[in-house]
Amino acid sequence: MATVYPKPEEVQRDWWIVDLAGLTVGRAASQIATVLRGKHKPIFTPHVDTGDFVVCINAEKVKFTGRKLDQKEYHRFTGYIGNMKHETARELLERKPEEVIKIAVRRMLPRNALGRQTYKKLKVYSGSEHPHSAQPLKALEVEA
Repeated sequence: MATVYPKPEEVQRDWWIVDLAGLTVGRAASQIATVLRGKHKPIFTPHVDTGDFVVCINAEKVKFTGRKLDQKEYHRFTGYIGNMKHETARELLERKPEEVIKIAVRRMLPRNALGRQTYKKLKVYSGSEHPHSAQPLKALEVEA
């Protein structure tokens, strides 16, 4: 009997909403990455994008465990010699709160073209307002 693989155009994509208020960054990011890849579906196939869209709200209210807020560093390179920029999690959370979740989820996805395509289905907002109210959003329960 032949194995039947899902075709990208036949995949049913749902929209999930996650309220990040009070959730730990890594635990929330791992469950969001699972839904983005489609690993929660019985039709999951590693080489086909079977995942759903995820809308994250209240990114400014996420928490870090232990002393990560002051000890965890995020690095970015501008492309010029000697311009490696460092900032702590506290500084990044104040400057761009949605980037904390985006970086955590991006690092949990595959580093290939499929991972980049999957990452585009993630929408993160620092407040509780979002422009996706026209979509039928289901609440994603993330274990803290």
